[in-house]
Amino acid sequence: MANRIVATILCGGPGSRLRPLTYYFQKAMIPIGSRQKPLLEYIILLLRKHNLRDIILLAGYKHEQIENYFGDGSRFYVNIRYSLDKPGFSGTGWALLNAYESGLLEGYDDILVYYGDILSNIDVSDFIRFHLERRAIITLAVAKGYRIPVGVVHIDGDRILKMEEKPILNLPVSIGVIAMKIDTLDYLRKLSERHRGREMDIMSHLIPMLISMNIPVYAYLTDRFWYDVGSTERYEKLDVKLVDELFKYLFE
Repeated sequence: MANRIVATILCGGPGSRLRPLTYYFQKAMIPIGSRQKPLLEYIILLLRKHNLRDIILLAGYKHEQIENYFGDGSRFYVNIRYSLDKPGFSGTGWALLNAYESGLLEGYDDILVYYGDILSNIDVSDFIRFHLERRAIITLAVAKGYRIPVGVVHIDGDRILKMEEKPILNLPVSIGVIAMKIDTLDYLRKLSERHRGREMDIMSHLIPMLISMNIPVYAYLTDRFWYDVGSTERYEKLDVKLVDELFKYLFE
């Protein structure tokens, strides 16, 4: 029997790095490309292309904008449900745990977690296949070639030997796409007992905890396009023509 997989999209944060835009827009609703479609629409259409049609939006800040635009997902030929963040519980870990405890993840074997400020054409089908073949409890999509947004200074003592302006980092970095077994959320529930009243994050808290417990966490290396749209500077530098070229297939 095939694994039942649900997609969750993290789109609840206030988007402080995107201010002042996010005083008016929910961060996942900022317009992208010449089509001026919301970033979240690109993500949903990508998931649909890979036959992930059960989608849960983990929303909070300005969630009304998202619900008014996407509704139940029927006009996008997907099934959308919503899990709204609880006041006083901040972080991606709490958002996912809230959906779990609300019963929205019941009946599924695996979860795809997609960060709502990431634009990518990652091969989601191949990513999930990799995750399932390894019977992994959790798998991260990673990529090389990330350009550091600041200059790097090489020093010897207090003397500068070399400067590199925004060099490309040739180390694997997480691109904000995760696959996990539903059982992973039992660990998240245990973790929550130590994070009452504090932020709880998937990347910063859950995954390091699993690694410390010697639970294998796998990395799926992709060379596909990905772009973190989560700051005003990054948003302004996003190449509209490149977006149109890479993502036109989603709208065909």
